[in-house]
Parts: sequence; structure tokens; C-alpha cells
Amino acid sequence: MALAAAAGCGAGAFPPSGGPPGLRPQSSPWRTVGLADVAGVGRILVDANGFTLYLFVPDRRGAPTCHGFCMLEWPPLVVPAGGADPTPGPGVQGSLLATVPLATGGAQVTYNGWPLYRWVADAEPGQANGEAVSNFGGLWFAVDASGQAVKVRTSL
Repeated sequence: MALAAAAGCGAGAFPPSGGPPGLRPQSSPWRTVGLADVAGVGRILVDANGFTLYLFVPDRRGAPTCHGFCMLEWPPLVVPAGGADPTPGPGVQGSLLATVPLATGGAQVTYNGWPLYRWVADAEPGQANGEAVSNFGGLWFAVDASGQAVKVRTSL
């Protein structure tokens, strides 16, 4: 899809200091998974800063398939090696939160078994530009409180 190629990794795509939040070690607030109402997709999972969290349809539950360059466009939500477990915000089911180890160190946060990611084209909280994007061999969807894909848009 053209959107993926155009999105790139331009300035302003991530919070400053240290690179993409999904790829750098994260302090406690980054591990919190919350819910927010996001225009166009409804009430969905977000990180502690209000950025939409996505699942990747080709992932097998508990087994991320987004690696290498994919992780630059779709940074995984991670906790550092030896870090605490992810924290559920209000409305998030703690029993559905877990982690899976990453080859690069640390662990990726999962919800209902789905590895969670951000999207570089979401430049600020409250955006869901990655909803129904076809990229890296599969579709990406925001995630609702039950851990299911929110499918409000159709892919091109």
C-alpha cells in the first residue's frame, strides 16, 4: 500500500530522546496499557501516552512475526529485560496482558495473546492511521478491550 511507503520514519513520528518508544527501554509509564476513545475506531487499547496499539493479523498468538524493518514502521510495545510486567489501565483486563521474549532483548507486550505495536504514521495521541493498513504481508488493526481486532475500515 502506498501509505506504508510514504509514511517512512520522518521527524516528529516518535516522541523525542532515544528513538522509537517501542524499541528503546521503557520506564514504568510506557508499560501501561489503557483504553481511549479514538475517532473513527471507537474505544481501543492505547499506550500510556495515548497512542493507538495494533495487532498484526499474520502474528500467531504469542508469536510476533514483525521483525527487522517492520519493527521500525510498527514498533512493538516492549518492556526491558528484567522489567516489571505490563500494567493494565482502567477497563483493561489484566488477565489478558502478558509478554513474549524478543530476540533483541526485553519482551513484547501482548493482549489476549496478540503482540502489540504502534504505527509510525500516528504522529500524536488519538490517531489511528494504521487501522486496516495492509503492510508487511498482512493487515493491521486497532485492538478493543476484549482483545479483538477493530475492523471499521476496509483495506485497499
